[in-house]
Amino acid sequence: MFSELMKKVEVQLSSELPFVIYGKPNSREISAILQKDNQLHHTLDFSEKGFVFAPFDAFGPVILIPLDEQYKAEFADTSKPDFEVATIPVENVEERKSHLNLVEKGVQQIEKGEFDKVVLSRKMEIDCSDSPLKIFQRLISRYKSAFCYLWYHPKIGMWLGATPEILLRTENNRLTTMSLAGTQSYVKHENPEWGQKEVHEQRMVTDYIADALKDQVANLQVSGVESVRAGNLWHLRTRLTGVLRKNLDNVIKALHPTPAICGIPLPSARKFINEHENYNREYYTGYLGELNFKQEIERTSNSKNQENKSYRAIISKTELFVNLRCMQLVDGKAFVYVGGGITKDSIPENEWQETIVKSRTILGILNKG
Repeated sequence: MFSELMKKVEVQLSSELPFVIYGKPNSREISAILQKDNQLHHTLDFSEKGFVFAPFDAFGPVILIPLDEQYKAEFADTSKPDFEVATIPVENVEERKSHLNLVEKGVQQIEKGEFDKVVLSRKMEIDCSDSPLKIFQRLISRYKSAFCYLWYHPKIGMWLGATPEILLRTENNRLTTMSLAGTQSYVKHENPEWGQKEVHEQRMVTDYIADALKDQVANLQVSGVESVRAGNLWHLRTRLTGVLRKNLDNVIKALHPTPAICGIPLPSARKFINEHENYNREYYTGYLGELNFKQEIERTSNSKNQENKSYRAIISKTELFVNLRCMQLVDGKAFVYVGGGITKDSIPENEWQETIVKSRTILGILNKG
């Protein structure tokens, strides 16, 4: 039962031992992985099995929670709201000025030809006395179409979020990834209309990913562009699929960070971010998820022999998500991270408003008190 699973996680947290609890998009199944000690494990070549948590810095170590204990339970959302939704904080004049200046600098560098796109973000600080497990339950209740998680390691800290973006998904040697860019608010009964800025931004991300994968996969297929809803937001999405030619390590290094969370070209965009954002993103815009999980599936044979009508097969699955719409919990504070893609068509005031809209995903599950 879900309540029993939550009790195990609560004991793990009170013992200050690492864990992750999460729910996949459009699934009522909640999974928890509990580590038996507080050792800090890292991946070496992505051949390991476990849950990975990676920073924005592509050269930083990727943390691995090994599969010491695994539990699953179905979440039945029958509870009534147990809190008053937090309101958007009063606009901080200095924060607004700082972000507008940051965006203006980014546009200026684009006009000078330093890069074509850069993703710029900011960090909000909110008082938060809520229990992390309560926040997680609100998260999975409200954002059913996102990957929702609560991750903790005593040597790193506590993070949670609800992300709509897949970095990659593999099933044996089959690969799926996506290009997700462009943002606007969801309005009930209205379909989104996209402007030149969003369409151009999404195309740049798609073209970059397709080029990055051309030597990594065979039979690369690129879908058409579609509008997808993620909570109170719309995004533009393109799916890319293919067959792995090289190992997972190479593919992940080719994809992370994508232009959707860094920019194009990557080196110059990353340099600008490191020099001008004035804070360390840490695990915001990194990635997280299941690495080399084994799954038994039942398949139907084409054989006419009745005894061979069906059989079971073991497949290896990896499913990694980009760490967007997330926050870090530290000593009664919630640090909420929000950002957006800047192109030559960006208007600083619009970019500021986009960060406010995006912040509502996380602020919407925090208590006023």
